[in-house]
This record gives sequence, C-alpha cells and structure tokens, in this order.
Amino acid sequence: MSIDREALAAALRRARTRVTPEEVGLPAGLRRRVPGLRREEVALAAGISVDYVVRLEQARGPHPSDQVVAALARALRLEDDERDHVFRLAGLAPPRAGTIDRHVRPAVLRMIDRFADLPVLVLSAVSDVLAWNAMSSALYGDWSAVAPERRNQMRLRFLPLPEDAGRSMAGVGEGGWEETSRRSVGHLRAASGRYPDDEGLAQLVADLEVGSEEFRRLWPETDATPWRAQTKAIEHRQLGRIELDCQTLLLPDTDQSLVVYSAAPGSPAAASLELLRVVGTQELTDAARPQQANAGRTIPG
Repeated sequence: MSIDREALAAALRRARTRVTPEEVGLPAGLRRRVPGLRREEVALAAGISVDYVVRLEQARGPHPSDQVVAALARALRLEDDERDHVFRLAGLAPPRAGTIDRHVRPAVLRMIDRFADLPVLVLSAVSDVLAWNAMSSALYGDWSAVAPERRNQMRLRFLPLPEDAGRSMAGVGEGGWEETSRRSVGHLRAASGRYPDDEGLAQLVADLEVGSEEFRRLWPETDATPWRAQTKAIEHRQLGRIELDCQTLLLPDTDQSLVVYSAAPGSPAAASLELLRVVGTQELTDAARPQQANAGRTIPG
C-alpha cells in the first residue's frame, strides 16, 4: 500500500480537534486558540517530536512506522475502525487477527486517567508500554521521552542504552533481579506460543538474543509462566527504593494488562507515592525525601 499524505494529514488534524487536553491528562489553560489539542500536546501524548507531527499534518512527513501510527492513534483516542483507517492512509496494514494488539481502547484510557493517586501502566502481551498515567511517569521516569520502539519492558531490562541512565524503567520483583528476569522471559515465552506469526514479537526475541547474554542464557531453559501479583521494588533516583504491591489486571479481549502499583496506608512506600502525587515529574530535592528503610540500597535497572 502507498501512503496518502494529504488524506492522512486531514485525518490527523480532524482527530486532534476532537480530543480535549483533559482527556490526555494535560491542563486546558485559560486561552486556547484552537479546538482540541495543540500539535505540541499531540506530540507529548504520543511520545514523538513536535516537528514530526507538524510535517505529518502538512502532508510532507516521512513514511511513518507502525509504532508511530499506533502511538498517534492512542494519543488521539481513536476507536478501532478509525485506527485501521489511519493505518491504511499511512500505507500500512492494520493490525490483523493473530497479531499482538497494541491499540488501547479509549475506554481503557479514560479508566487509567481516573487513577490520580496510583501509578498505572497498560502493557501489551509482550510488555510494550502502551499507555500510562502521570503517576507512572513520576515513578518510572517520563515515558513520553522514551522512543516508541524502546517502550518495551523487555528491551529496557535486557538491552539498556546509555540514555536510560538515571531512569527507573526496570524494577525488581520478589526473588531479586535473577528471578524477575526469569519471570519476564517466561512471560515472553507464553506470548510466543499465543502469537507464533507476529513479526514484531519475532523481531523482539531476535534482538534480545543478539544483544543480551542474560536473555540468551534464560530463553532456552525457561518455561512459559504468566505474571502474578507480586511486590516490586523501584529504585527512584530521588526517593530511593520504593517497594510497591503490583497487581496485574487482564484485559482479555485485547490480551493486554492493566498494571496498578499501590502501597499499604501508613507505610514508607505510601508516603513516597503521596510525594510523587504532589510533585509529579518535577525534580525532587534531597530535603523532600521521606525516610525509608534501605533507601540507599542500589538495585540494578
């Protein structure tokens, strides 16, 4: 299929006017000259550059990738039919049956927006980070600053890049780093059985085998295992170690997961979450840190 730049540009502009800043967790402001979202806000919500959005809307952009179109569809809250139409205009095949669903339904996006006090992620069957709320970025680091193709927990764990330094993108569950890595590989093994023909999954496994000695060791010896509820430790660069309860809620019609982090009332972790809620993704000072046991301990990732 060939790209229809003019029609794609018009579709993106129309979709942008239908979404309010509040729907994507952004302040509306007092004076807005255009209905819906500004281009800068679309770029922020999708995690791509403003220049890229401008060029696409002016019908002079490059041929967008599947990941970019999927990110724009999520940011613009497109329903499945609208998403598929935009894929075709971009000269791409829409997601088909038997492939991993990486499109988050608008109803799910509205739901995670209601979690104002707790970090929430939406993950694909292979742990692509598809959507997040502000508290998740406050906890893990700004997800919108991570390139769409890098927003995968397997890549962040096994293929860290220099630009990941200082981020808390890979946490540690019960049993430590080794056990968490083994569970991650088991989760990927289970997904590979459900989606044997998904090209993105095959490429992910190939990249991990080439780039990670740890993954090469674990992949042939690890059976398929689903994720279960667990305690997960996040090493936040300002607050130190935060141990949170991690509940995974399945969205069976899309094979996606809603991951919610919480803490018992009155615990050090609850105090950390409260501080994160207040300051958001702003830089925290040492003086603002709550007192936590083992706060200085370093956890890989």
